[in-house]
Amino acid sequence: MASKVMTNNVAANNVMAEMMSDAEIVAEFKQRGSWGLYTSVDLKGCDPASIRDPEKIRRFIIELCDLIDMHRFGEPQIIHFGPNERVAGFSMTQLIETSLVSGHFANETNAAYLDIFSCKEYEPSRAAEFCRNFFGAQSATYQVLFRD
Repeated sequence: MASKVMTNNVAANNVMAEMMSDAEIVAEFKQRGSWGLYTSVDLKGCDPASIRDPEKIRRFIIELCDLIDMHRFGEPQIIHFGPNERVAGFSMTQLIETSLVSGHFANETNAAYLDIFSCKEYEPSRAAEFCRNFFGAQSATYQVLFRD
């Protein structure tokens, strides 16, 4: 994993912490009584075939939800679109009983931008590493936010 940053807002103060373990993030999530836990994962240098395959993206959604113990609500939505080549690629959403998993796959740069939001705790670095491995990304960065 290239880097991670956990950011949270406390009143008017911005507090930044780096390199917190999943256990520390989950403990703070519970201690704060946060409404939700949000992780954004940016993948660079993905395997081109994997981000252009809607069935592989579907398997990714199912396996990610299983990994983080989230119950899917309905079927995933996976749609290829883009007004121009720069942003063309598949976008996906998956409702989960505790919120939403979404993402966009950029064909031109072989990048993926994934978001996991849930009011139930999960392990952000474990989820980010799974994303990196699943799409064969050369690098991954992620950020974690507490939604209070």
